[in-house]
Amino acid sequence: MSAPTYQREGSLEAPTRHPLDWQSEDFYDETSLFEELERVYDICHGCRRCFSLCHSFPTLFDAIDESESMELDTVPKKVYWDVVDHCYLCDMCYMTKCPYVPPHEWNIDFPHLMLRAKSVRFRKEGASFRDKTLTSTDRVGSLAGIPVVAQVINAVNKTSLGRGVLQSTLGVHKDAPIPDYHSNSARKQLKDYRNASGEGAEPTESTRGKVVLYTTCYGNRNKPEIDTDLVDVFRHNGIPVAIAEKEVCCGMPKLELGDLEAVQKAKETNIPILAAMVDDGWDIVTPIPSCTLMFKQELPLMFPDDPDVIKVRDAMYDPFEYLMLRHKDGKLNTDFKRPLGKVSYQVPCHLRVQNIGLKTRDLLQLVPDTTVEAIERCSGHDGTYAVKKEYHDISKKIARPVVNRVKKAEADHFISDCPMAADQISQGLDDREGEHPMGLLKQAYGIS
Repeated sequence: MSAPTYQREGSLEAPTRHPLDWQSEDFYDETSLFEELERVYDICHGCRRCFSLCHSFPTLFDAIDESESMELDTVPKKVYWDVVDHCYLCDMCYMTKCPYVPPHEWNIDFPHLMLRAKSVRFRKEGASFRDKTLTSTDRVGSLAGIPVVAQVINAVNKTSLGRGVLQSTLGVHKDAPIPDYHSNSARKQLKDYRNASGEGAEPTESTRGKVVLYTTCYGNRNKPEIDTDLVDVFRHNGIPVAIAEKEVCCGMPKLELGDLEAVQKAKETNIPILAAMVDDGWDIVTPIPSCTLMFKQELPLMFPDDPDVIKVRDAMYDPFEYLMLRHKDGKLNTDFKRPLGKVSYQVPCHLRVQNIGLKTRDLLQLVPDTTVEAIERCSGHDGTYAVKKEYHDISKKIARPVVNRVKKAEADHFISDCPMAADQISQGLDDREGEHPMGLLKQAYGIS
């Protein structure tokens, strides 16, 4: 079969992604970068299918429409960087909107171009104290997880005075949701699972029947119940669980900052440990979609020739993806004790772009007397974007369609696989707290 030609508008082929050439010198050449920005921005200007996604596209299109020529050639170069700043690497434009992604000859990968720009700027200028702090999740979590320190930080973060000081000194918006820190971390609570044998595992055609839980820095320090609920649910399904001897942040916050060397450093800690457990017959699950995506997509694109990275990628699963694979092979416990009623479910962007379908929805709908309405819209939180004072109001605007749909649904439960997205949306719901679907599944099983 001959290679496809593109004598039509857009491509009908499945998108493919090229490895990120981040270790080449040309990658960091600012002249080369701006040539590519101009090429891509001009194509985006002629298409505009992405206007309803993040704020990058309205920023670009408004600047063009307000310029002297109403074309890109009279748009100030500062705007180029404004567009970059509003991209939080959700990948939705690439996966759902853009008709010119590879293999189309125009070869548009907008998120990775934005990542390149962030990386060029980081190498040239570094990052602010605020941005370094927000993306240093392990360091902040370790400090904030000290018992007395955790109590003080959590208390101060709940006061208007404390939040005002945080905004004026660190640039964290006073109204942005900030999670509590827990000294009794998930890894502490699950310490007995560090040397688990995996005894009793029942392999199926698509799973090996035992999983190592990558707890994530957020699950470990901020929402440990996500991890402990996952262990309870998986064990209820006869799936042995272990935790790795050591783990650090997956690297997604540093990726969004453009600090690719920090991403590499995190990879050099996590990947050998996880790869060794894969060699010992374990699958891997992680409860935060962004972390799952990091191992499934971003690290393999950064290190395509590292066999251990590929090995971990192929063994990494979203937890509901894993349970539904078990269900397909007749190994899911469907003896549910409690109906869930009506569930309003926000599907995080970093879960949607994994191309696994709506497994969370599909599993919860196995519970009798349960209906799940999936809302496939961005929450606007997107890593650190929503907590920054200069972007918080925009993030709330992005979240508004989701908030309105949740309000209209009047459901018994509101859930999101991303706890940060749930907190963001909850702000528009008179602070009605969102739930994690794993906790909801635990309720359905009647696990105390």
